[in-house]
Amino acid sequence: MDTTPGVSSTALLTDQYELTMLAAALADGSAQRHCTFEVFARRLPHGRRYGVVAGTGRLLDALAEFRFGEPELAIAAEFLDRRTLEWLRSYRFTGEIDGYREGDLYFPGSPILSVRGSFAECVVLETLALSILNHDSAIASAAARMVSAAAGRRMIEMGSRRTHELAAPASARAAYLAGFDATSNLEAVRRFGVPGAGTSAHAFTLLHSGPDGQHEAAAFRSQIEALGIGTTLLVDTFDITQGVATAIEVAGTGLGGVRIDSGDLGVLARQVRDQLDSLGATGTRIVVSGDLDEYSIAGLRAEPVDAYGVGTSLVTGSGAPTAGMVYKLVEVDGVPVAKRSSHKESRGGTKKAVRLSRRTGTIVEEIVYPARAARPGNGHQVRDLLVPLVREGRVVEGQPTLAESRDLVARGLVSLPWEGLKLSAGEPAIGTTFLQ
Repeated sequence: MDTTPGVSSTALLTDQYELTMLAAALADGSAQRHCTFEVFARRLPHGRRYGVVAGTGRLLDALAEFRFGEPELAIAAEFLDRRTLEWLRSYRFTGEIDGYREGDLYFPGSPILSVRGSFAECVVLETLALSILNHDSAIASAAARMVSAAAGRRMIEMGSRRTHELAAPASARAAYLAGFDATSNLEAVRRFGVPGAGTSAHAFTLLHSGPDGQHEAAAFRSQIEALGIGTTLLVDTFDITQGVATAIEVAGTGLGGVRIDSGDLGVLARQVRDQLDSLGATGTRIVVSGDLDEYSIAGLRAEPVDAYGVGTSLVTGSGAPTAGMVYKLVEVDGVPVAKRSSHKESRGGTKKAVRLSRRTGTIVEEIVYPARAARPGNGHQVRDLLVPLVREGRVVEGQPTLAESRDLVARGLVSLPWEGLKLSAGEPAIGTTFLQ
């Protein structure tokens, strides 16, 4: 995972207090105590009924690059003692990590990641784990809601210009994992193999204006000559009705698609569909974009829209830009420990989790239980949720591909009770039972 051009180490993608805790633990002898840290979300964003685990693959890649070379140690030397610096110089995670499969659903309290090893080697991973999982899960959770609202229509991620340049590829990956079909971000195409999509913007149409007026036809003709008849022409730069007429005049009735990026999209989609059909372009698709979110997409479900381009709302988690996950110490040398702070409580002890389903596949309950206890079940189909990710510091072979994780999201959404797919505010789709 290249965090910036020419930089491969992920060791400084962390908070300073993790290294100062490390220094203190090395000094008092507690650094080698065996610990379990868990990642979980105390609650879902307001009104959400499920979350989607995303970023696990990126986290495992980042863990492999969590090394302190001389450039990283030079920064740490500004506030750390020599002993701690030498410890960091030879740092390699040697513990174990279990986690929910990337693409699985999660609910409040789900122990989506269990990190086990010495306090020293686990504590320094907190920010790395949370920054990746919180970001990617927030994007994937929002994207999944949009995909459900689109009801099978094509979805294109177009949010690169509305987020940090290094977050954009990760956002595209998370959106694709959740069911989007393509991205406009080429780094996501290169790095993660997400299918790419894109044609032109209003600037290209305006480029063909001159002292003698607007030459929309010239812009369309140029785009078709470069990209072929299957391209999508942006028809709302000036007047949509005239834009559609010009598009078909230039391209013919075999034009691939037209895009509408402004105005009342529902009304305009109907008008454009009628116009295209009247011109004989019955196979020309209609793509809409422009400040879409899951609610506006759902509102367009009855309209003749063939594809959606989504940007700002997607890459900002549609109002929930973080999944609210935390990384908490829950066990020390086999003894459960728990935080009791008001509204920030944690549950002590290393845990496992199972999800119960009816024979139809509909999930009914999640059970979180002590790792040393017997696996619960009450007549329903039972699926273990935590799987091995890292053993003795090495990533376990056979981790799912992005395509496999994408399929898991799709199957998970189908398994939700019908009310779990509602966009209206409500309780989590299923309840979670915590056994002591």
